Amino acid sequence: MAILLDETTRVVVQGLTGREGSFHALRNRDYGTQIVGGVTPGKGGQDVEGIPIFDTVATAVAETGADASLIFVPARFAADAVFEAADSGVSLIVCITEGIPAHDEAGFSEYVRNVARSASGGHPVLIGPNCPGLISPGKANIGIMPPEICRDGRVGLVSRSGTLTYQVVHELSQRGIGQSTCVGIGGDPFIGTKFIDLMPRYEADSETDAVVMIGEIGGEEEERAAEWISKNMTKPVVGYVAGFEAPPGKKMGHAGAIVSGSKGTAQAKAEALEANGIRVGKNAAEVAELVAEALA
Repeated sequence: MAILLDETTRVVVQGLTGREGSFHALRNRDYGTQIVGGVTPGKGGQDVEGIPIFDTVATAVAETGADASLIFVPARFAADAVFEAADSGVSLIVCITEGIPAHDEAGFSEYVRNVARSASGGHPVLIGPNCPGLISPGKANIGIMPPEICRDGRVGLVSRSGTLTYQVVHELSQRGIGQSTCVGIGGDPFIGTKFIDLMPRYEADSETDAVVMIGEIGGEEEERAAEWISKNMTKPVVGYVAGFEAPPGKKMGHAGAIVSGSKGTAQAKAEALEANGIRVGKNAAEVAELVAEALA
């Protein structure tokens, strides 16, 4: 099993005719992901290496039976793209785009979470924006994660940082520890899916035996997830928090990675995780060591 996506997931790509959209979508297809259509207004009827292009997401979903949308459009069009995907009936939306205004992010993330409905009746799941996407190794890859470093297995991973996702996955794979599903949720202040949203999915997945949670400075999402984990999860969780050397009050990388006073620091987050029974690695290699110990 896997969470959110597997070999049956059918994907339409908004912005498939663009340079980044076509490059990564074709890589996803080469991996085995079912990329069934693309969406670029005004280019309906064309194709990209055999993938049909449609003018709207609704038409693409109706024609292809897609249940997921991958968004590669410029920041100024991203909000409209997410709204359109949310109204099409897909159950999974992955927005890779970075640099989207926070006001736009707040509006569409709230809409997807509480208003839009997928064809299956629930609210769609939005991964991102400003994220690398997700991969279920050996099954499907949606986004920009490099599948070459992944291997099929039983450890779930969720991260605010794309680069740290790659580093920790590589360390796990080097130790022969495979992954069930790796999700890069994004590090902006307003994102569609948070740590606490994915932990119940990993807990319910019969083929996930342990979970790695990679956080970073700013916000309180790691602390909230830690409290939920301590009360509800039976599977071991290993944590990592980036940003121990970050100066207070300075924006570091992601727009959400800002420390205010004593809140949101890496030290405070690590202490909160450990207080709730989550072992925290000091670097990617130590995270992999802790996972190996947990599995043993």
